[in-house]
Amino acid sequence: MPGPINGMIRAANALHYWGRRQEIVANNLANAETTGFKAERVFARMMGDSIPVADSATDLTNGTIRETGSPLDLALSNDGFFVVDTPNGERLTRGGSFTLDAAGQIVDANGNALLGENGPIAAPAGTIEIDKSGVVRVNGAEVDTLRVETVPANVRLMHDAGTHFLPNAAQAPQAAADRQVRQGALEESNVGTIDSMVDLISVQRAYAAVQRAVTTLDGIRDTISNQLGKPV
Repeated sequence: MPGPINGMIRAANALHYWGRRQEIVANNLANAETTGFKAERVFARMMGDSIPVADSATDLTNGTIRETGSPLDLALSNDGFFVVDTPNGERLTRGGSFTLDAAGQIVDANGNALLGENGPIAAPAGTIEIDKSGVVRVNGAEVDTLRVETVPANVRLMHDAGTHFLPNAAQAPQAAADRQVRQGALEESNVGTIDSMVDLISVQRAYAAVQRAVTTLDGIRDTISNQLGKPV
């Protein structure tokens, strides 16, 4: 019975691969409208005995910049990340939809403080202006400068919840001259909805095909176990 058994093992590995790929593609689609979201791209990594394992990497391609006119909507036209302070520590993000909380701090939708060079940014009442280098002014008076961090192109960032990424030892402040902060704009998700839908359908078909193969192999094994050993 080595043939059917080996086939079942390979089919089980394939089901795991396609199931993981479906999970990632579905998550991309679920975040197609999430500002600053970066899609995960799935690829097969071959292990021993040519067993495929689903691995992924974050696609850091910039999304489309959409003008909103809101003074606390921020986008980065080039590379780089804003830094927010969460209950689990600092996180990098491209999501730039911020508001003022009751204490006058600039926070994201989850209440995480946007960090400047002097810590959480507090903005007194007045007109908030943020220039392309990240300098924050209220009624013309400078209050802080945004922290904008970059990571080398060959560094792989680990996704955290939502649009957050875990800090990386290789990150460094972006030079002020290289920053391209845009006030009154948001970066849209870089998920291609149509491409992701096509990918999801292909994954579902592949998963169903492997399931049929498992059923066939199970039938063969049943025949070997229960039919071939019967006396004639």
